[in-house]
Amino acid sequence: MNTVTRPRILVVGAGFAGVECVRRLERKLSPGEAEITLVTPFAYQLYLPLLPQVASGVLTPQSVAVSLRRSSRYRTRIIPGGAIGVDLKAKVCVVRTITDKIVDEPFDYIVLSPGSITRTFDIPGLTDTAFGMKTLAEAAYIRDHVITQLDLADASEDPAERASRLQFVVVGGGYAGTETAACLQRLTHAAVKRYPRLDPRLIKWHLIDIAPKLMPELGDKLGRSALEILRRRGIEISLGVSIAKASPEEVTFTDGRVIPTRTLIWTAGVAASPLIGTLGAETVKGRLAVTAEMCLPDHDGVFALGDAAAVPDLAKGQDGAVCPPTAQHAMRQGTHVADNVIAALRGQPLRPYVHKDLGLVVDLGGADAVSKPLGVELRGLPAQAVARGYHWSALRTGVAKTRVMTNWLLNAVAGDDFVRTGFQARKPAKLKDFEYTDAYLSPEEVRARVEGAGRARA
Repeated sequence: MNTVTRPRILVVGAGFAGVECVRRLERKLSPGEAEITLVTPFAYQLYLPLLPQVASGVLTPQSVAVSLRRSSRYRTRIIPGGAIGVDLKAKVCVVRTITDKIVDEPFDYIVLSPGSITRTFDIPGLTDTAFGMKTLAEAAYIRDHVITQLDLADASEDPAERASRLQFVVVGGGYAGTETAACLQRLTHAAVKRYPRLDPRLIKWHLIDIAPKLMPELGDKLGRSALEILRRRGIEISLGVSIAKASPEEVTFTDGRVIPTRTLIWTAGVAASPLIGTLGAETVKGRLAVTAEMCLPDHDGVFALGDAAAVPDLAKGQDGAVCPPTAQHAMRQGTHVADNVIAALRGQPLRPYVHKDLGLVVDLGGADAVSKPLGVELRGLPAQAVARGYHWSALRTGVAKTRVMTNWLLNAVAGDDFVRTGFQARKPAKLKDFEYTDAYLSPEEVRARVEGAGRARA
């Protein structure tokens, strides 16, 4: 077969799901069997669970950015850009490239794994004030920002300004928020020893969440253990509380408290990528409704998975149960959906996705951790060994594993230098600067664009 007649497989998104799908397709399809294309702004897979360790300086940014071009079987065409619309009927994906050019990418099979965005609410000042923790740039920026607050507090002669710069607020009691607060608190606790003029007692970390429990997925015992560890370190935890409004110099909680602070980190959940809204298809709480085979009903050759899809969780045996948006499910769904794409390509039956949860790991920095592998509750060093062992084994390349292990060992032996790079000091880095939620087309705009392009070609 020549390149014109080869089926075109388009994968949208290079998260856990998308990368695992592409790698499986490369391994199992012969070069002449199909053409594989990946749409992603960056040619790397970001290992999201380790972002808090990047923010705290335990890991370097490059350690968690796994290159997509290192594979020995690398033959996927990468389109650097973001998908902003999909016309399922015409089988065309509209892509905005990194040069800001909008192009139409036709496909025969499409795998939608665009991931998620930070879930926000209509809270005055939130998107203009808060930092997120979803991208590599945000994690690197937050590290610089936190160390900068120590520098500015040390330089200030105003007690009120000094106190506000040394208070930090993290919203979100899930894994991302808890690990972020834990890791950054360790950073500031260690760094303040290098600032003789600063009173360590002025450094205060607040972790708040609207839920009544911290990380309820862990269960009552481990959740209480994590709570005790954080409170023992001096982190003030407020449950059943959220943000009422935010400004550059203070945050108001819903219980009426006003916290003077220059640092608000928002990690209160995720929402499916706005790309899903361009399809005009049925959704479940914003996620695309798909079958257990991860197919979109009534649309041949359309698959969806990961954070953007409501994949039925058959392992739970409950009607309406869907897989949670975790890396564990995304990685396994990526492999499984690749097999189903190949089966569809070869006219073979598709298999439903079934995966039992392997457990949960929470790295609180140092020797502190709580883990629940295969239902076994662990705390302290055993939990830390399981947490880091799981993350290390999940890294896709030997180079990435070597970098991460080296960073862990170096940090354990030598500690941190508390250096701020200043690379992005003059660039905005708030929530509104990273989500680009206004870049997507409506279903009507997608249809009009594709039909207009078709008439122009005719």
